[in-house]
Amino acid sequence: MFRWSEIKAHFKIMNPYIAFGFILFFAGIVVGGTNSTFSHYLEQQLNALGNVANSLEQSNNPTLSFMIFIFLNNAIKSIFIIYIGAILGIAPIFFLVLNGMVIGFLLQHIAQTQGTGDMLSVVLGLLPHGILEIPAIVIACAYGMKFGVLLLKALGRLIIPGKEAGKSGPEIEYFMIRSVPVVVILTVTLLIAAIIESTVSVWVSSL
Repeated sequence: MFRWSEIKAHFKIMNPYIAFGFILFFAGIVVGGTNSTFSHYLEQQLNALGNVANSLEQSNNPTLSFMIFIFLNNAIKSIFIIYIGAILGIAPIFFLVLNGMVIGFLLQHIAQTQGTGDMLSVVLGLLPHGILEIPAIVIACAYGMKFGVLLLKALGRLIIPGKEAGKSGPEIEYFMIRSVPVVVILTVTLLIAAIIESTVSVWVSSL
């Protein structure tokens, strides 16, 4: 299960879903940064994050509090999104686009209110942990979309039985087995990203 050759081979199978995930994420950034239709909702999301950040800053050890919160928030959501993808893969798509829109809206808002210099500082602050966190989230969502597709195929084979009617069970079983090492890898990656975000990224943002 945890052989690197098998993990690598399955990642190759997942490449189309991962590529589509990145497309959705960056499309979300573009929409969030250029379309004012969702600005009120996105502003609410940022305000909620700001309230959480203010609360964590009041703790006895803000750095540790931020690290634990960021890790648990991202890890739980990523694992959850893999398996909630069973709902036809809709939840992972929504999750990717929404996260991209929040980032796009944030960058656009900072550029308008504080100038491109501050926007560059935010981008630099996102990079140290973002190079790990964003791909991890995209991969989690890609697996969620794949799971949704598999279950949609299984449903279709139940409704319209054919020669491939018996394939769904083994396909889903194989996917579930291969998702276990992915969950472990994503959890470790998101832990490292949380440590970086609560230390290095904070330092870079303050420069």
